[in-house]
Amino acid sequence: MRGFVIVLMALALSACATVQKLDAASDVHALLISIRDGDRATFNTLVDERSLKQEIQSRLVAEARRDARVPSVLAAVLAPSLAEIAGEALIRPEVFRAVAEEYGYRRDMAIPGPIGISTMLKPLDDGRVCAVTKSGGACQLIFAQAPDGRWRLSGFAGDLSRLRINR
Repeated sequence: MRGFVIVLMALALSACATVQKLDAASDVHALLISIRDGDRATFNTLVDERSLKQEIQSRLVAEARRDARVPSVLAAVLAPSLAEIAGEALIRPEVFRAVAEEYGYRRDMAIPGPIGISTMLKPLDDGRVCAVTKSGGACQLIFAQAPDGRWRLSGFAGDLSRLRINR
């Protein structure tokens, strides 16, 4: 009986994760479509700009401080200001186009639907979900559920060089 209860609890937990992934998948799909199409209005509704900007800025500052070519004092003084400017410039659909294309969102391809996207979502311990490009791959796009129930892009864990301002 005890083994049955453990199996039942494991199934219930995995079902919760699946429901969470399916719930998030529609908003992730809509975001990737908005990126592919350059639809800034939809993109803006599906991005937690404050969280995403803060995360990108902190990563830029950390990278500047790790760069041996930049004196640590200079990095400490200039990096936050440069990160602020970069954060403003980076939160646009065209900047994320290369990332969306990696998920199969290109004009010349059949678009994966929300169910297909749900297979590329991984629940995180803190209630957020992240999108991976392949099974078992690293997180790239991180989504958090907003108070209104929508899932919004709140972080980018991929390689910052994938974000292109000139696209």
